[in-house]
Amino acid sequence: MAVKLHGLRTVVYMVPDVAKAKEWYGNVFGIEPYFDEPFYVGYNVGGYELGLHPSEAHATPPGVGGSVYWGVDNVQQAYNALIAAGATPLEEPADVGGDIVVASVRDPWGNPVGVIYNPHFALPVPQQDPAK
Repeated sequence: MAVKLHGLRTVVYMVPDVAKAKEWYGNVFGIEPYFDEPFYVGYNVGGYELGLHPSEAHATPPGVGGSVYWGVDNVQQAYNALIAAGATPLEEPADVGGDIVVASVRDPWGNPVGVIYNPHFALPVPQQDPAK
């Protein structure tokens, strides 16, 4: 079964102080988060999500890099399909708060592949040119 991806959605940075990181990224990008909870802060940056996640709640050490997630309709189905295709489990499907569900696997070469369902994040609808 093929995994239906909607495209790249989210890059998550692990931060030791979400409040300070929120202030810094808000100032740098000049935008407010669309999702703002103690367990996760999400920004819509040019149609992609930048997520800030408390580092103590995740296994990735600070400074190692972000986690990248591909948008899907059903995380469990995508996770199962990836495992069936030969990936190995990394992060089992979990609701991380606010009905946001994530999971990740390692591909056969060891690369992390994340999938996410986030009902709070929507891509902007392209504007139609009324003259056409």
